[in-house]
Amino acid sequence: MNRKIQLLLLVLVALLIQSCGNHIQRKIDPQFIGYEETGKASFYAMKFQFRKTASGEIFNQLAMTAAHKKLPLGTMVLVTNLENGKSVKVKINDRGPFIKGRIIDLSRASFAKIGDTKQGILSVKIQTIQ
Repeated sequence: MNRKIQLLLLVLVALLIQSCGNHIQRKIDPQFIGYEETGKASFYAMKFQFRKTASGEIFNQLAMTAAHKKLPLGTMVLVTNLENGKSVKVKINDRGPFIKGRIIDLSRASFAKIGDTKQGILSVKIQTIQ
């Protein structure tokens, strides 16, 4: 392949990567400052690995991310297991959960930081953080 074509491909790939960057908001919406909620947390099934999230990011079970129905995408949330007091910070990058009674869906890694994945569901408190 000649150098001009290689350079053109490199530029195209760089533009593609730049256009795929996160376009989710980083500043917390004032109406959600101090937001707290208690309820049940679950974690994503493996079938969602590498699928696109509502924010446009590719879902990764190893990332510290979560889905919430109404918090703005990009919001940072502290999730605390009410049974053992362990907490994890996650970024909201998707919508859900879509199962009645659940308030947040965590990535497998973030769920494992605060509870046993064999349990599947935890009682948690979520709090927005900056």
